[in-house]
Amino acid sequence: SRSKEESEKEEGFKLLGILDVQRIPCARNAILHGAGGSLTTGMLYFLATSRVRRSFDVGFAGFMLTTLGSWFYCRINNAKLRVQQRFIQEGIKNKIVYEGSVLDPINKPKAENPSGPS
Repeated sequence: SRSKEESEKEEGFKLLGILDVQRIPCARNAILHGAGGSLTTGMLYFLATSRVRRSFDVGFAGFMLTTLGSWFYCRINNAKLRVQQRFIQEGIKNKIVYEGSVLDPINKPKAENPSGPS
């Protein structure tokens, strides 16, 4: 039997009751960037034209574009980071496996010059 606070912490914050913002990578930052983009584009359009309804529409479009752009940018960077981590892990694993053996590239004997010492 868990307390109500523990179950709320595990559940996280759900946007519109659907998206669990804390569990989805990059979602929190994307939503925050989208809110900023929405306010900026809506206010700038309103200051330029004084049209309230159209400013709301432009602000909503700004929210959507900024949120999606930020989310995709973050996800692509996370994918690149995972690829780099996998590459480094393989290198570390190979170093551990081959260390001290004949196949260790660090201990390869240098090829002797057939013409003799120079």
